Amino acid sequence: MRHCLALLSGGLDSILAIRLMQQQGIGVEAVNFKTVFTCCQDQSAQAARDLNVPLTVIGQDADYLDLIKTPKFGYGRGANPCVDCRIYMFEKAKHYMEQVGADFIISGEVVGQRPMSQKRRDLERISYHSELEDLLLRPLSAKLLPPTLPERKKWVDRSQLYDFHGRSRKGLIELAKRFGMEDIPSPSTGCALTETRFSKKVFDLNLRQPTSGLWDYGLLTIGRHFRLNAEVKAIVGRHESENLQLEYLHQLPDATSSALLRPREFSGPAVLLIGPMEKETLAFAGGLIMRYGSAQDLSSEATIEVLGREGTLFLAPTACRSAQSAVPITEC
Repeated sequence: MRHCLALLSGGLDSILAIRLMQQQGIGVEAVNFKTVFTCCQDQSAQAARDLNVPLTVIGQDADYLDLIKTPKFGYGRGANPCVDCRIYMFEKAKHYMEQVGADFIISGEVVGQRPMSQKRRDLERISYHSELEDLLLRPLSAKLLPPTLPERKKWVDRSQLYDFHGRSRKGLIELAKRFGMEDIPSPSTGCALTETRFSKKVFDLNLRQPTSGLWDYGLLTIGRHFRLNAEVKAIVGRHESENLQLEYLHQLPDATSSALLRPREFSGPAVLLIGPMEKETLAFAGGLIMRYGSAQDLSSEATIEVLGREGTLFLAPTACRSAQSAVPITEC
């Protein structure tokens, strides 16, 4: 019995690719890639349970950020280096395939479905640069592509594969119904890098802090981000959960934040400060607390607590400028 490794996002395409292999009696093991920008792990886990396949989640290494900062094959509409990212994922999948002794890899890619990573030329690039080439089978569009090793060796019956192409989901949905699927997943990239507003934060970080690490990029998914100047950025919690996240992140060993500000004796957000703890920057961060806080709760004892790397100090709210004109990076 032959075994394959499948990339499973939890979307319709990857589910159908696995079903087509199972239909031919091929054993399937699934992998899902988790990065600081992806958000579909729950969906992939549920899909693996429904398909009755084991699932392994693989995270990115530090070198993943290199392709976010300087992708060889460029960005899409946002900060999404889709071709580079797919190559990276398949490289990791190839390594895992060799570890578990699988015979080949499958994915749910459809020719022409995504403009950034699924043109025929892009699919060829991904296969070549990941060094998979003949061992990467795309069951949903296999008949539009050269036969792979699994097909030529008759491990997989090519006649039972498909020639889907383009962005229409009609044929894919019909196939899903033939497999008895009742709940059809909605199309989704599952990646924040494709979002225009989020991408502005990524490009800002790439430009202003080119040596940033995973901590800095993970922070982009939390709060409102404001930049005072090239060195100073402030992140404002939007609700209590984010306030707690900012406090936690500030305490991590790899944190690049210089201070965490939070209100005392009045309601308001936590603000994480990146950059020098100078008078102007503290006033700017404190002003953001005032802007999004509850001014009516102020009393004579009200202060803003500043948790810095070298100790704690307190600011009077009256010493903080308003920051009313500050615009979030996503709106710049």
